[in-house]
Amino acid sequence: MTGITSIQLIIDGRVQGVGFRNFTRRKARSLGIKGWVRNLNDGRVEVQAQGDENAIRQFIDQLHEGPPASYVKKIDRQEIHSDSDLGPFSVRY
Repeated sequence: MTGITSIQLIIDGRVQGVGFRNFTRRKARSLGIKGWVRNLNDGRVEVQAQGDENAIRQFIDQLHEGPPASYVKKIDRQEIHSDSDLGPFSVRY
């Protein structure tokens, strides 16, 4: 049995202005992952995600691919401790 994992991702590359946040939301929802995605002022994207370990692994693999116009240089992953439910995956502005 797999557990629930909560993570923060910081995604670096060409990830703003290319549909990356909506791509991220679609992929998360298709995998049953909760959380959110937002642009950062420095051009990177931040994701907080919560879900089954296997789903999180698949999600990160899909984010490495990104939408067609994007280029993902690096994804930094950090486990976070969250007792709260992050709710349906959304885009934050």
